[in-house]
Amino acid sequence: MSGTGKKYASSFEEVDRIKLYDLSEAITLAQKIAFAKFDESVDAAVRLGVDPRYADQMIRGAVVLPNGTGRKVRVLVFAQGEKVKEAELAGADHVGGDELIAKVVSGFMDFDKVVATPDMMAKVGKLGKVLGPRGLMPNPKVGTVTNNVGKVVAELKAGMIEFKVDKSGIIHTSIGRKGFDASKLIENMNALLDALIKAKPSSSKGVYLKSINISTTMGPGLKIDPKSFS
Repeated sequence: MSGTGKKYASSFEEVDRIKLYDLSEAITLAQKIAFAKFDESVDAAVRLGVDPRYADQMIRGAVVLPNGTGRKVRVLVFAQGEKVKEAELAGADHVGGDELIAKVVSGFMDFDKVVATPDMMAKVGKLGKVLGPRGLMPNPKVGTVTNNVGKVVAELKAGMIEFKVDKSGIIHTSIGRKGFDASKLIENMNALLDALIKAKPSSSKGVYLKSINISTTMGPGLKIDPKSFS
């Protein structure tokens, strides 16, 4: 067994595979047993009682994590006129119109999030094959197609994350880094769960929060009792 394998096995032994932890206990333990030398991401996997095959049960949205994600976010904005200045003042890393679209077409990808004003979407739509597979296409459902570019850029810089249920009905996202205070990770997780609960579609019947798991990038998962959030 490799060194990493031995560390994982040792970490795995610390986890009760049957127990449903409370959130505070799970996060504290996940931080304790993390063994990588880098500042691992703390990730959440939430299984929802929805069927993504139906459009009205496709859960998608965004939430600002109160303590950020722990990583610098580079924001690109497609805008023109007075909205260019608004985006720049909010801290956007790249702002422009036709010339910026052409730059992206040519292979420029030095950014993590994309925002666009509605009047730019006819042109930005042509970038679907470039931005779509990377999950970077602006979308009004998550607030990244907007005239309020200053507010959205500021939120993205502060730690706004997007979430989208996968084919199995699971939301996967990061809620911070291992090096965060546990209290900050708890606040971030509560913000995510609040957003997911508010996004519950009326057509979803039965148990909505089916399972919740927390793990660090390299560490084992810990099950959290979903009933404490229902």
